[in-house]
Amino acid sequence: MTVAAVNALSRRWALAADGRAVVFAGPGVWPLLALIATGADDTARAELEKALGTAATDAAAGTVVDLLGGCPAVRFAVGLWSRADLPLRKTWLDRLPPGVHGELTGQPAVDQPRLDAWAGEHTGGLIDRMPVQVDRRTLLVLASALAVRTRWVRPFTDTSIRPASGPWAGGRIAALDRTTHDPGTVTVVDRLTRLRVEGTDGIDVHLFLGEPDRPAAAVLAAGLDTLSTPGTDALSGGPGIEVSTVASTDARDRYVAVVPRFTVRAGHDLLALPEVCGLTTVADPVHSHLPGISSEPLAVSQARQDALAEFTTEGFRAAAVTSVGFMAASVRLPSATVRQVRVTVDRPFGFAAVHRDSGLVLVAGWVAEALTPRGEG
Repeated sequence: MTVAAVNALSRRWALAADGRAVVFAGPGVWPLLALIATGADDTARAELEKALGTAATDAAAGTVVDLLGGCPAVRFAVGLWSRADLPLRKTWLDRLPPGVHGELTGQPAVDQPRLDAWAGEHTGGLIDRMPVQVDRRTLLVLASALAVRTRWVRPFTDTSIRPASGPWAGGRIAALDRTTHDPGTVTVVDRLTRLRVEGTDGIDVHLFLGEPDRPAAAVLAAGLDTLSTPGTDALSGGPGIEVSTVASTDARDRYVAVVPRFTVRAGHDLLALPEVCGLTTVADPVHSHLPGISSEPLAVSQARQDALAEFTTEGFRAAAVTSVGFMAASVRLPSATVRQVRVTVDRPFGFAAVHRDSGLVLVAGWVAEALTPRGEG
């Protein structure tokens, strides 16, 4: 159930793709949303649970953390840092893995390097900074780091290709090729060619090629949909597939894969993906929706993910760091009727800058002329 929910979030993210290079990690986001949801009020929890695709129970985030922790090819970590003067609910802290809670000093010059170092440490240096930038308003940072490294069971060799058509036509590009006799490596599902590359430690990397006029988001989402579908043998044809007859000393059919060598990096503003992440309500800066995290009013101020993926002759590696920053939410409401004093300075005036503790006047002057608005005068 949890795996299906995380994959559903990834599919929605795939549908947001616009044709530009992109890489994202749903498992880096999902546990953080689950943790936030357990501390949210009913309104925010409902929105987050819609993004999660399941109820936000105490075990939800832990299920993903345990699953990732049990895979030798994956490194996964969760981190939490908070200001010493921010009271946190013990019931919420107990939902986090032990030993992950650190302290923010409130000094960005001190806190940011420590968070950046954490990102680098837990991704093996693939991502060397925390996606959110702390400032003096930051009270809490919740983060995850995900790193995947696998070596191909059967490596590729370097080559190059010159595409005859499409966006890459006319140029030579770095590519990799490999020949196998396993029909399961290349299959076709729903007008989509799927190439499976087997890695060590239980990791497979799938590549999806659609018809030339099919939008990127549709190809990526469809590819994710087909992962549990067997597909048909590529000998029947499909996008990017050529079937021919060649001489061979081996009686088995040959499956040749020629793919681009690639490195993709992307940064994502998760607050700009409301249908994917469900963070709109908890980002309300006026009304706090997170009473289960702290007795102090909190709002999400930043939520970002930086991700990288690299496909080479020897293997595949990827990393993502996801972080959510929280600031104080204002919950003060008008409670009385008061008199108002309004001062309008609409003629020449003097000014002075004074050092508060000593009373020293640092700068003083007189304004004799008013500036006109931009575009006027």
